[in-house]
Amino acid sequence: MTQTQAEIVPVLTQGADRGARETLQEWLPKLVLAPSFALILLFVYGFILFTAVLSFTGSKLLPDFSTWVGFGNYVRLFNHPNWIVSLKNLAIFSVLYIAVCTVLGLGLAILLDQKIRGEGFLRPIYLYPMALSFFVTGVAWKWFLDPSIGLEHVMHTWGWESFSFRWIKEGKMAIYTIVIAAVWQSSGFVMAMFLAGLRGVDNEVIKAAQIDGASTVMIYRRIIIPLMRPVFLSAFVVLAHLAIKSYDLVVAMTDGGPGTATWVPALFMQKFTFGRNEMAMGASSAIIMMMMIFSIIVPYLYSELRGGRRS
Repeated sequence: MTQTQAEIVPVLTQGADRGARETLQEWLPKLVLAPSFALILLFVYGFILFTAVLSFTGSKLLPDFSTWVGFGNYVRLFNHPNWIVSLKNLAIFSVLYIAVCTVLGLGLAILLDQKIRGEGFLRPIYLYPMALSFFVTGVAWKWFLDPSIGLEHVMHTWGWESFSFRWIKEGKMAIYTIVIAAVWQSSGFVMAMFLAGLRGVDNEVIKAAQIDGASTVMIYRRIIIPLMRPVFLSAFVVLAHLAIKSYDLVVAMTDGGPGTATWVPALFMQKFTFGRNEMAMGASSAIIMMMMIFSIIVPYLYSELRGGRRS
């Protein structure tokens, strides 16, 4: 072997090793994520497809793909009084839950943004309820609102015999107790979102407004809050998603009662699928719920992606 050949061979070997390392670095993340991606495809999107197909069958206790009824289950669904009640309750719950959480969360965020004393102590207190599961929250509020052992009983023990708070037992008012518990749990999380948005506003803009003589209220109303539109949108998407999926809080507090006064679509799905052996009806309600969620998330993702391309 000549001297020139002896110099070329190590260079080629090093180049081959470098190419192998680059190929491994490129494919290693894909190989690591492949099992998780396959499981997501199977257990998320695969079961969404399975549920969609099931909703067009006449399945009862078990899946039965031999009986094809088309959109018959959806017609039955929207003619069923319990489903109509569930949609009405969802509308009441969603509007109040989103509105109150947004207003309360924004108010708490503005309060903490004033650099008040004890902010480091108050912030975890507001956020603590979100660390609890909705089921634990529901059980706690059920005890608190139960007339026999809760708030009404305590007031009577203290001598206030005329005090009465029986919303959880009243058909027309029970849904509002669900709202109270849900707001208590989620408003701290919304506060954290708004507080992060407030802390991200450019101080130079605020200082310029203060120099021009704008009051604090005017600065928040005309400058800061309009700049936080993306935070409002994110809070709306998160809260709407939680509202549509609300199940464990309702089960823990009222189990849909009294009667069907606090039925929501998620509870309807569970009752019909596993309680009344109407699997196809349950699948139809699940698809409608999924469409509700998609109608919120897809426009949000579209606006985010379009904003990213513009940037």
